[in-house]
Amino acid sequence: MESLAQLELLCEKLYNSRDSAERAHAENTLKCFSENSDYISQCQYILDNASTPYALILASSSLRDPLSLALRCLSFDFVGCPVDESSEEFGTVQLPASWRPLLQDPSTVQIFFDYYKVNDTCVSKEALECLVRLASVRRSIFVEDPSRTQFLSHLMSGTKEILQTGQGLADHGNYHEFCRLLGRFKVNFQLSELLSIEFYGEWIGLVAEFTTKSLLSWQWASNSVYYLLSLWSRLVTSVPYLKSDTPSMLDETVPKITEGFITSRINSVQASFANDSSDDTLDNVDVLQEQLESLPYLCRFQYQNSSIYIINIMEPLLQAYTERSRLPAPGDANELSVIEGQLTWLVHIIAAILKIRQTIGCSQESQELIDAELAARVLQLINVTDTGVHAQRYRVLSKQRLGRAILIFVQNFRRSYVGDQAMHSSKQLYARLSELLGLNDHLVLLNAIVGKIATNLKCYAECEDVIDHTLSLFLELASGYMTGKLLLKLESTKFIIANHSRDSFPFLEEYRCARSRTTFYYILGCLVFMEDTPVKFRSFMEPLLQVAVNLEATADAAFWTDVVKYAFIGLMRDLRGIAMATNSRRTYGLLFDWLYPSLMPLLLKAISLCADEPEVTTPLLKFMCEFVLNKAQRLTFDSSSPNGILLFREVSKLIVAYGSRILLLPNGTDIYGSEYKGIWISLAVLSRALCGNYVNFGVFELYGDRALADALDISLKMSLSVPLSDILAFKKLSKAFYGYIEVLFSSHITFVLNLDTNTFVHIVSTLESGLKGLDTGISTQCASAIDSLAAFYFNNITAADGPPSPAALNLARHIGEFPTLFPQILKTLFEIIIFEDAGNQWSLSRPILSLIMISEQMFSNLRAQILASQPVDQQQRLSQCFEKLMSDVARNLEPKNRDKFTKNLTTFRHDFRVKNIQA
Repeated sequence: MESLAQLELLCEKLYNSRDSAERAHAENTLKCFSENSDYISQCQYILDNASTPYALILASSSLRDPLSLALRCLSFDFVGCPVDESSEEFGTVQLPASWRPLLQDPSTVQIFFDYYKVNDTCVSKEALECLVRLASVRRSIFVEDPSRTQFLSHLMSGTKEILQTGQGLADHGNYHEFCRLLGRFKVNFQLSELLSIEFYGEWIGLVAEFTTKSLLSWQWASNSVYYLLSLWSRLVTSVPYLKSDTPSMLDETVPKITEGFITSRINSVQASFANDSSDDTLDNVDVLQEQLESLPYLCRFQYQNSSIYIINIMEPLLQAYTERSRLPAPGDANELSVIEGQLTWLVHIIAAILKIRQTIGCSQESQELIDAELAARVLQLINVTDTGVHAQRYRVLSKQRLGRAILIFVQNFRRSYVGDQAMHSSKQLYARLSELLGLNDHLVLLNAIVGKIATNLKCYAECEDVIDHTLSLFLELASGYMTGKLLLKLESTKFIIANHSRDSFPFLEEYRCARSRTTFYYILGCLVFMEDTPVKFRSFMEPLLQVAVNLEATADAAFWTDVVKYAFIGLMRDLRGIAMATNSRRTYGLLFDWLYPSLMPLLLKAISLCADEPEVTTPLLKFMCEFVLNKAQRLTFDSSSPNGILLFREVSKLIVAYGSRILLLPNGTDIYGSEYKGIWISLAVLSRALCGNYVNFGVFELYGDRALADALDISLKMSLSVPLSDILAFKKLSKAFYGYIEVLFSSHITFVLNLDTNTFVHIVSTLESGLKGLDTGISTQCASAIDSLAAFYFNNITAADGPPSPAALNLARHIGEFPTLFPQILKTLFEIIIFEDAGNQWSLSRPILSLIMISEQMFSNLRAQILASQPVDQQQRLSQCFEKLMSDVARNLEPKNRDKFTKNLTTFRHDFRVKNIQA
């Protein structure tokens, strides 16, 4: 090129000329810019100095094309292990061994750093993306250590130059990718390898300076700092394994970074408050966890110094917060919110430090003492938060954030120092806590924790998030065998159990916290049932009994009022939680005797009056769904007891009352919420009752009791009222529907066979649709139902010795009218086995054998059909696969024979698919 002006003229002809020959000449002259890497510097010169847009387009596009191609190549999945595209994280880049010479060539890395220097953000960002992937190349691509060291040296040299000049880092995209590039250094390289580079000291100093500046620019770099902190945490965790005598310089750099992070978080509170920012990190659990994931490792690297720094910041804040609690009025509310925000960050940081206690490799005794110093400050804060003027601020957002942070601290502290195993190995910590706060053992501490739980449940009634966090902590404590037993000894626990009314815990009255009631009473139930005392159980249930009695006395007309409805809804949620806590015959018996028969009419009354109100029927049906579930064989009554039959009769009454009314309602705009949800819960209730193995269902027909027949009739009508497309569209509905059908076919198949042919065929067709779905659980349920049907046909028709039963005659009639029903299902099953990666092959093999046993001709026809669809040259070999399938398989459905067929089917599937692939 003689001049830039001549190039600009050619570019204008390339993009604007109507003369094809002139355009072709310009294209041929300028193509060197996109084909030859030697022209990178010229492209950069054009971008810096050209005055026409056409020249700028040429230079920019000449650099996007090779870079885009390189990025696609480096991102290609060569080994068939695709990464999660929703995340920026990826593992080692598996490049082919044939690329080794290219990667060992120093110019390969350098060319991307040269591209980065081009003053075009799209080009520079893409260059950094390529470098991130190069920094992640598998170690084994380098045969010798010197070549790998040289490769690392070029990467460090290029990043060092960027750190020195700061070129391009004003662009947010470049900045983010550069942080990702730095983060990859310790992911793919050892600390000893970094130390072996001659200019490591200069490089690590620049990275530390860059990290500190990034932390101070938290508003701009908040999403990028994660990669930098990850780099430093991996560096410090490698120090114990470092054998080199070369100083790592981490002792000098890491404390500054740790202090920089903590300072930036403290300062961010004031800045966010001044800017009136609604997007606060403290409200975003995922971002908060991301920011705190690496910090604890930096803090524990020089734990003594880090703890002193944290305490020096926290003590003045704690003192100011304590003094505020003694004032007659809150004073400047904004200033108090800032203090609470700063304390919230410090509590989160301390909680994160305690969380990793079990994973660190330092001396536990020295660590324990420092843990005690930090924990003491938070425990002291807990004593202050609910006193004086602070007890008036539970509705304030900053106070709620502090409440959540304290709960996270308590959870992490408990796991390290109050758990079932940790209590006996933490003498140093409790000795120091005794000196500082008078907490001399875990019982005193546990009592304080439960006291805080009670306070939260009492005071944060309008903050659902804090209530849920509090109950989560309470559940952890109650679930541990040792801690659960200890809780019963505490006065604070005894207070909660004895005073669980809405007067003591106002959150029970908040409709927004209605779901939390179930968790609350599940926890209390677990604690009450730890003691084998029926008297204490009845005493505990007294407030609920009073609610139930009042509801029973309520007139039907008043049952529609909000006060009555919400009282009933709360009662159902409470009882469901207690039912969930019954895990033995003894505890279930206590609840059953309390509930039956006196309170059953109340349930029937509610579902009859409010069948069209899902907010009432859903908690009622969900309670019954839990109550009839025979988990851990808890529903085991005495041999002379009629309780199982009596329970099913009550279930039948409820299902019939609900179903007969819900079927009459017109379809609303929200058909799932108004109808389908209640239908699927009803089906789940009935399915659990039918397969609970605590009812002799023959009794009902023997004594002319319609309970079973009516329940089956109405449940089937509800099932058939839902179009198949809707059944398949709603996951919970489809799971309940197919579970119900599976129970019918396995335990009450006579009921199904007595249906009219069209209904019978419709139900069986829905099973085939379920087989084709993506849900393995539903496919397994459908396979089980089909197996039950086919086995009944084989045992009662194909291989029957005596005259067929009425049910068998009905089945024969159904199949006679629809002879393609079984062949079509068998074909579907074979297609799934052969062509899909089914995770439930064992379950699918069961109905296949049963269907083959029904008719060998049906199997022969399907075999011929499948073979005919295959290439001619493969048919002979595939025919041998079918021969082996039935090898040593007898004509019966005994368990041993079924297992043999399943084994053969596994071999058949493997051989069939391998031969198809080879073909």
